[in-house]
Amino acid sequence: MTTNTILLLLLSLLIAGGLSFFQYYYKAKTKSKVSLVLAFLRFLSIFGLLLLLINPIMSRKTLETIKTPLPIVVDNSSSIVDLKAKEMALELYKKLSANKELQEKFEVQSYRFDSEFQQSDEFDFKGTQTNLDEVAKSLKSIYKNTVFPTVLITDGNQTSGNDYVYSFDANNKIYPLIVSDTTTFLDLKVTQLNVNKYAFHKNKFPVEVFLNYSGNKNITADFRISQGNSVLAKQSISFSSSKKTAIVNVLLPADKVGLQVFKATISSKEKEKNSYNNTKNFAVEIIDQKTNVAIISAINHPDIGALKRAIESNAQRKVTVIKPNSINSLQDYNVLILYQPTNEFKSFFEKNKVAGINTFIVTGNNTDFNFLNQQQPNLVFKMSGQKEDYLAEFNSQFNLFAMDDIGFENFPPLQNPFGTITTNGNVSTLLSSKIRNINTNAPLLAFAENQGKRSAFLLGENVWKWRLQSHIDHQSFEKFDVFVDKIIQFLASNDSKKSLVVNHESFYNSGEAIEILASYFNKNYEFDEKARLTISVTNTKTKQAKNYDLLKGNNSFKVNLDGLSAGSYNFTVKELISKTSYSSHFEILDFDIEKQFVNPDVQKLNQLASQTQGKVYFPDQVDSLIKTLLEDENYKALQKEISTKTPLIDWVWLLVLIAIILAAEWFLRKYNGML
Repeated sequence: MTTNTILLLLLSLLIAGGLSFFQYYYKAKTKSKVSLVLAFLRFLSIFGLLLLLINPIMSRKTLETIKTPLPIVVDNSSSIVDLKAKEMALELYKKLSANKELQEKFEVQSYRFDSEFQQSDEFDFKGTQTNLDEVAKSLKSIYKNTVFPTVLITDGNQTSGNDYVYSFDANNKIYPLIVSDTTTFLDLKVTQLNVNKYAFHKNKFPVEVFLNYSGNKNITADFRISQGNSVLAKQSISFSSSKKTAIVNVLLPADKVGLQVFKATISSKEKEKNSYNNTKNFAVEIIDQKTNVAIISAINHPDIGALKRAIESNAQRKVTVIKPNSINSLQDYNVLILYQPTNEFKSFFEKNKVAGINTFIVTGNNTDFNFLNQQQPNLVFKMSGQKEDYLAEFNSQFNLFAMDDIGFENFPPLQNPFGTITTNGNVSTLLSSKIRNINTNAPLLAFAENQGKRSAFLLGENVWKWRLQSHIDHQSFEKFDVFVDKIIQFLASNDSKKSLVVNHESFYNSGEAIEILASYFNKNYEFDEKARLTISVTNTKTKQAKNYDLLKGNNSFKVNLDGLSAGSYNFTVKELISKTSYSSHFEILDFDIEKQFVNPDVQKLNQLASQTQGKVYFPDQVDSLIKTLLEDENYKALQKEISTKTPLIDWVWLLVLIAIILAAEWFLRKYNGML
C-alpha cells in the first residue's frame, strides 16, 4: 500500500472513533455497557463505509522463471513398426523426456504426429500417413515469436504434405534423431504409377511406371503387369550402382467393360528386406461408349463420306447412311444426322417426336428452310434463293464442352442460301458466320438444348473441304476428326436432371480418405437442406453391411468411410423422405504407403538440420544430443517480474457486513428503548 492510503486509513479510524464517541458518550445522558456496544457497532459501520470509499489496494511483486520450450516430437506412423524401430523410438523418447537436467533448463513438451499433429506422451505407431509439413505448421502456430530447439524422433519418410525441408522456421534449430537401421539394403520398388482412371472399350490406354533401385550390385529385374493369372506386359530392366531408376511406358488393351484391377510388379532373384513395395495395384474403369449414328440424306454429297470417316475414326462409333423414306425404326440409333432436310423427312420428324433422339442438322443449297422452320423451334430461317459463301469465326466464350480452335478461320467457306438466321431460346454458338470480312451476327455452328433434348446445327455444306484443309495444315485428319467426335459426344450424352446426385470414385487406395458426396434437389431443382440421406455399404465377399448417415456440408451431404478394409463394396444412398435412391459400387485396393520404405530418409533429414543450423543424431548419439542442448547458450531461462494488485477487501462482503452491523445497532437501540 502507498503512504497516502495508510494516512487515509488512519484518518478513517479517527473519524469513525470520533463520531462514535461523540454520539454515544459525549451527548449521552447515561452511560452503560449497552452504550459501549452501540458505540463499537457505530465505529465499525462508519469505518466500513470509509473503507469502501478508500478501497485500499495491496501491490505485490514476484519473479517468474520462464524456460525455453523443448518440443520432443515423435513419429507415430506405422512405418516405425515396419522398420523395426518401435522400441528404439520409445526408449529414445523416455531418455530425453525424463532427463532431469533438460527439465531444469527447458520446458519439455511431448508431441506425436502421423497425418495429424497433437500433444501426447503416448504412442501406438498406427498412423497410416506421415506429414512432417504439418509438424512445421503446428510448431509455428504454437510457439509464435519464440526461439526454441526441436527434437524430431523420426525415420524422415513423408507420405503426404509439402516438402518439409523448407517448411520449418529457419531460426529454430531442428535436431532429427533418426531411428531405424541406416544400412542400405537391396530393394526394388514401384515408386509411382500414372494411369487415367477411365478408358474406352476396345481402345488402348497408357500406363507410366516409375521404378527405383537401392543397392550397389548390378542386377536384372523382371517387370510385369498382370490381371488375375494373365500377364499383359513384361520386360527385363537392368539396374546398377549408377542406374537407380527406370521409367516404363506400356499400352494395355481395354477389352473388358467395367472396373478392371491390374497389378504392376518388379522382382529379381536377389533377396530383399521388403518385398511389399515391389507391387502396386491400380484400377481403370473401362467405359463402353459405343454409339450408333445414322446419317439421313436424300442426296449424294462428299460431306456425307467426310462425316462418316471422321465419326468412325473413333472405334466406339458406327455410322449408317440411309434414305429418309427407308427408316423403319429409330431405336437402333443414338444420334441422327439430318443432311439437308426437305419435305421428304416429314415421316422421320414425326417418328423422332416419339423417339426423342438428339439430332445434328446440316443445311445447304438443297435444304427446305420453310419445312425446317415447322419442325424445330431453335432457329428461325428467312432465306432467299441466292447462294452465299460463309466463313467461320471461333467463339472462345463457348462453354458447353471443351473445344480448341483448330484453325476454323483459315478453313474454306461453307455454302448456304443468303438470308437471316435468328436464334430462339437456349442456343449456344461455337462458330459464327462472316461474309468475307463482315460479321453477320448469325450462327454457323450452334447447339441447343430444349426440355432435355439436344440439337446441333451446321449451317452450310462442303464441310468435306474443312477436313481436307485440316489435313493440309496439320498433316493429319486427327484434329478435325476430334472436333466432329466432340459434337457426337455432346449429342450422345443426354444427362437429364436428377433429384439425387452422388459423386464418388470407382476405386480408392486403402489408407486414403474415402469420401462420398451427395446432393438432393427438390422439384424446382433447388438444393434441399432438409433432406435426410443415409448410405448402406456392403462388402461383396463377406456380405457384411454397414449403415451411415450423410452429414450436411456446403451445398452437399458427405460421408467419410475411412477404416474399411481392402475389397469390393456395393453401396446404396437413399433419401428417407422421398425414398429416392442411388446404387453403385467401388473397390478399395490393398495399398499401405507406410510399408514402402526399407531405410530412413537420412539425406532429407540432413537437409532439414542444415537448413535450421541443427544437426542429425543417431540413437547411439543421444547423450551427445543432450549435451548439445544443455550447453547451447542461446536457450537461457528468463526471469520476469510480475506485479499484481489486489484489493485489501472484498466490497461485496464488506457491504453485507455493514448491513449486519447497522441492523444489530438498530435492534439494540430498539430493545433498550433508545429509539
